[in-house]
Amino acid sequence: MKTGALLQRLYKEDIVDYKERMKNEYAELKDKYNKLHRMLVKYDAGKLEFTPTCPIQLLRDQASVMGRYLYILETRAVIEGVDLEL
Repeated sequence: MKTGALLQRLYKEDIVDYKERMKNEYAELKDKYNKLHRMLVKYDAGKLEFTPTCPIQLLRDQASVMGRYLYILETRAVIEGVDLEL
């Protein structure tokens, strides 16, 4: 295989890899965010079955940052033409 063809193939594979990594990162983050969000909703409703060991505000801050990061990934996906649906 010629060097140019090999580099093109590797470049295309790398693009596919980064898109797959982005999809996986998004899916994992969204799952964790949703779990944390549900926990916070239960806490606010007085239905959480355990007492968090760290301050609730810290968990709220974490959920906020995670939500912001989801937004950033979604915006990048639109710009870069990545379908985040797995």
